[in-house]
Amino acid sequence: MSHWNLDPDRCFSPLLSQSSLARTIYEEIKDLPLVCPHGHVPPSLLANPDATLGSPAELFVIPDHYIFRMLYSQGIKLESLGVPSQDGTQVETDGRKIWQLFADNFYLFRATPTGLWIKDELINVFGISEKLTEESAQRIYDELEEKLAQPEFSPRALFKRFNIEVLTTTDAAHDTLSDHASMHEEGFTSVRPTFRPDAVVNLDAPNWRQNIDKLSEVSGIEVKDYKSFIVALEQRRTFFKELGATATDHAALTAETKPLSDAEAETIFAKALSGKSETSDASRFTAHMLSQMARMSTEDGLVMQLHVGSRRNHNAQIFNTFGLDKGADIPVATEWTRSLEPLLNSYGNDERFKLILFTLDETTYSRELAPLAGHYPALRLGPPWWFFDSVKGMERYFDAVVETAGIYNLAGFNDDTRAFASIPARHDVWRRVCSNWLAGETLKGFIDDEEDAAEMARELAYGLAKKAYNL
Repeated sequence: MSHWNLDPDRCFSPLLSQSSLARTIYEEIKDLPLVCPHGHVPPSLLANPDATLGSPAELFVIPDHYIFRMLYSQGIKLESLGVPSQDGTQVETDGRKIWQLFADNFYLFRATPTGLWIKDELINVFGISEKLTEESAQRIYDELEEKLAQPEFSPRALFKRFNIEVLTTTDAAHDTLSDHASMHEEGFTSVRPTFRPDAVVNLDAPNWRQNIDKLSEVSGIEVKDYKSFIVALEQRRTFFKELGATATDHAALTAETKPLSDAEAETIFAKALSGKSETSDASRFTAHMLSQMARMSTEDGLVMQLHVGSRRNHNAQIFNTFGLDKGADIPVATEWTRSLEPLLNSYGNDERFKLILFTLDETTYSRELAPLAGHYPALRLGPPWWFFDSVKGMERYFDAVVETAGIYNLAGFNDDTRAFASIPARHDVWRRVCSNWLAGETLKGFIDDEEDAAEMARELAYGLAKKAYNL
């Protein structure tokens, strides 16, 4: 049996002077509580005190698009990985077979952030001391299966063990929030919803018309025109706030925020209701609604998040068989300065408004995003997202934005994950990279001393996220 361990100096520089200081900074922040202000953990996992994390395959493989997109790229079918289909295609249901296939190909994750997260989870969360290989797969499966059946490995128990101070989920505007309501009634208020209206705001969203009907049902407001649509959204935002929400989240292909007149918005919405939308209607309406959401945020105080630049569901065959969010998001070039100008001219100077920006176009960090955040009081920059939630991605991010925006115009870190057990590993990578980067800047003389570097590290690991999200 080959013994498995984690390098205590992982993510640190090979230069001894920098790694030594990085280690000192990291020791000050590694045990701070986890603030998780944006993610996709299903609330049902924590709403039921008796819930479990399922089998090893259900925990590590089936729901995690970081894992199955890599395997798919090597010709491994999603059906064989147990990913549920939406068209009736038969998929593998034997968890041991799925796990064996994953272990056979675990080498594909060498030198990737996913490989580092999985290794950290297996060792630090589940105490696995044997390296995951084709030969060890079933022994590790047995050990994981035994532990996952124990009360101390329940989601609620791990939530406490992970030292999570607050965790937010991402919830559709037409969601009843029944899981959140039950946790709220129980007094378990560390889990909060986030208002995500894309499914009703983006006219080209799958099942848009049915989602509008659901919005009418849950809001108690019949959505029959643009005016009633706006009133229903405002009602839902109020409801989300009552259950602890402090933020909204919006995904768009571009950052366009040009508003429409009320008459134009009404015309486009009426056409959508009748199923007669034109090709350009969806992008124009989304841009308009982003400005409307900013207006609402100035009134109700919900922090607005905007994720831009992901060409979602790029693989039509995978989308048709398996549906949304199956690892086929591809980054596209984006433009922010002109696109955000209408929104920022209206709300960027309003002390009641806060907007956190995320991009998949790294070229915009220093050219547009850092200058914008370094000027507008309303703006904060979210951490590296999706493909760039990695050691190198974080290092590039700091190098690109801090010299213009500083660290106090950043929103700290969020794990943005569906994989609950990976949360500590993801935060640990951020804390290590922060410590190493700050150590390097201190040794270069850009940061005065170790005391300033340690204070900056605490903010990046904990304080900035709490401030940015009003937690």
